[in-house]
Amino acid sequence: MPMNTHFPVRNAWVDADGVRVFYREAGEPTNPTLLLLHGFGASSHQFRELIPLLADKFHLVAPDLPGFGFTDVPAERDYRYTFDALGQTLVHFVDALGLERYALYVFDYGAPAGLRLALAAPERVTGLISQNGNAYLEGLGDAWEPVRAYWDQPTAAHRQVVNDAVLNLEGIRWQYLHGVTDPEQVAPETYYLATLLMERPGNKDIQLDLFLDYASNLTRYPDFQAFFRHTQLPTLVIWGKHDPFFIPPGAAAYQRDNPHAVVELLDSGHFALETHVAHIAKRIREVIGGETA
Repeated sequence: MPMNTHFPVRNAWVDADGVRVFYREAGEPTNPTLLLLHGFGASSHQFRELIPLLADKFHLVAPDLPGFGFTDVPAERDYRYTFDALGQTLVHFVDALGLERYALYVFDYGAPAGLRLALAAPERVTGLISQNGNAYLEGLGDAWEPVRAYWDQPTAAHRQVVNDAVLNLEGIRWQYLHGVTDPEQVAPETYYLATLLMERPGNKDIQLDLFLDYASNLTRYPDFQAFFRHTQLPTLVIWGKHDPFFIPPGAAAYQRDNPHAVVELLDSGHFALETHVAHIAKRIREVIGGETA
């Protein structure tokens, strides 16, 4: 890996699907593209340290999904915050940037959104990195119980329980720090920025709508699994094993549909990039980039 080469990160917006999508981009466009898709409680900011570690090898593109980060959804767009909608916006996004081939890095919400993109154009996908990006029922941990109650009975009371448990600084900080051996490795601006952006007018309702719609992903899991089975793509499944939301059996299950998938569990939590970014970058270079160990 070149150590003295600087790869500037471009911060830009593009109009796609009636949405002004913010994205970060680095690396030569002639290199293989790696599309980085964040999850809940985060944005493309979560890839701020990973991008420079891979920019000599890949063309990296990291968008903020609608409802997150610095992506702007005009009120007149009348956007409906569902995972089908997030996937459709990604379809428009890659077309707007002219991305014809890409490997996917999916995390948390980025998994069901990104895998919908994959199903829309499977021939474009060259590889898959799943970092705590679930696609199997056995991967859902006990931390989902308040949300499951909300799915079963989407009452105002259950909606408020989810709101109070998750959509505040303490709830988001817990997601970043739970299961982390050394919390001092986690930069506090991560959970403070996520919380600040959550406080934008109307955004908590957006997040509660997405929590409710997450149940739709469970019905799509068989489609995602069929994609893994039929494509047999180079795949790295690399998870923080102490994640209370997406637990290790969900990582192991990838090998059921793609026996060649590389599965690795890290001594970390949900946001494993905060503690293991150098190692994850190394494994991406080896498994997806074809470098020798």
